[in-house]
Amino acid sequence: MAKRRSRSSRYRYRTTKFLLFGGALLVLMGVGGAFVEYRASGYSVAEILNYLERRVEGHPRLEKWTAPVFAGIRAWDGESAFQAQAAQPFQIPPPPPRWGPVVSQGAEEQALIQPYLPDGWLVPPGPVRHVLHVGPSEPIKSISVAASMARDGDTVQIDAGDYHEDVVASWGQNDLTIQGVGGNARLFADGSSAEGKAIWVVRGGRIRVENIDFMNARVSDRNGAGIRFEKGDLWVRNCLFFANENGLLTSDEEHSSLVIENSEFAYNGAGDGFSHNLYVGKLKSLVVLASYFHHANVGHLFKSRAIRNDILYNRLTDEMEGRASYELDLPNGGTALVLGNIIQQGTDTENSTVISYGEEGMSGPDNALYLASNTLVNDKEGAGAFLRVPKAGVRVVSVNNLRVGYGEYHVLAGLVSFNDRSADWQAFYRPLRQDYRLEAPVEGQLHYESPSPLLAPGFDLVPRAEPVAPRQVRLLKHPPVYPGALQTLAP
Repeated sequence: MAKRRSRSSRYRYRTTKFLLFGGALLVLMGVGGAFVEYRASGYSVAEILNYLERRVEGHPRLEKWTAPVFAGIRAWDGESAFQAQAAQPFQIPPPPPRWGPVVSQGAEEQALIQPYLPDGWLVPPGPVRHVLHVGPSEPIKSISVAASMARDGDTVQIDAGDYHEDVVASWGQNDLTIQGVGGNARLFADGSSAEGKAIWVVRGGRIRVENIDFMNARVSDRNGAGIRFEKGDLWVRNCLFFANENGLLTSDEEHSSLVIENSEFAYNGAGDGFSHNLYVGKLKSLVVLASYFHHANVGHLFKSRAIRNDILYNRLTDEMEGRASYELDLPNGGTALVLGNIIQQGTDTENSTVISYGEEGMSGPDNALYLASNTLVNDKEGAGAFLRVPKAGVRVVSVNNLRVGYGEYHVLAGLVSFNDRSADWQAFYRPLRQDYRLEAPVEGQLHYESPSPLLAPGFDLVPRAEPVAPRQVRLLKHPPVYPGALQTLAP
């Protein structure tokens, strides 16, 4: 015969059961309150549920009680259909054709980027010591051999063409230029990597890479990059990063700088959300000009933890079938100038936020975001955020931006907005093809207003150029007339 509990034991048992039930009820009420609050702030149902599930991890009872609730919400919201869609393979098309002979940087374009260059690039390089030629008909046929032979001050020239063997290399020289000649040299990893990290590992002094395509990097930890940049100062110009696990990945070297110009980042990402088209660590500075970021696989189109970011006249457009999360992510704040860009979020995004700033806390000495003359597009239906700044005490200045689609600015405090305008898709020439030139006439409907210099002391918020597809820039011949990134009207 089973032994009956004493009255005090039964009381403790019932009290414990009541407290557990009451605690679970409070937790579920809290979950419901959090759900309503985050939904009102523009988060998608998927984002909210992922966040709440992380909060109850490690608590078996709560996991048991909340699991059917979360499953019911997903079924009600059609989340199972979303998951089925996300489970489909990420389609990577054939790479685009190699670019032909590259036009050298003109004096006007040099003048455009010059004010943003870090100090290391303002010092003229030393004299060219020696030129090493690489190609099928050259004495040096292997890029890896050229990397071992190159010395400080050398130039390595690689004949245009497709390379499948001996393409991986580590570069540690100073004042080194590596360039494709006669067009782009296209490097296919084909399962190989330098140091188990990337097609190229760069940890030198000042190194410039031009007219090189980096394709299909894969490594054992699913973090393979076209370039792994670890130390020094690196300038990347007219390069393509295509179908790598990371396009370009850097270290957290706070004395290093990175400049990216006229380059393209496409279909990069391992699909785990931790790898991106571009992932910049805590560098001293980052400058990105006239480049094209599109079709990331779950990760972000553009992610930077740099202390200073100058993001100028680029196209960040995830487009049809892109699965990027954020289009632009600056998770640790810092000082950022985002000027004259087209930034578009596609319908299949993994996140409803277009631009995120400081969601992981501020780590730089100064934290300010200047958002000027950008065309911001959200093609994802429902609520969302063109800009999300969850931390207080940050200066956010937004001027002459043109917004189209769903969402608002979600800035906790400190937002200064000046002549930010909204438009319908009908105002643009071919928005389904990411052609956001305004159609005439727009006079009297949209107009540019000159911002006061006091809004951003030390920063020029007036655009001097506009992005041109696919990865170029056009200097403006007259002061800006319209808000947004583009001043040239459709034909």
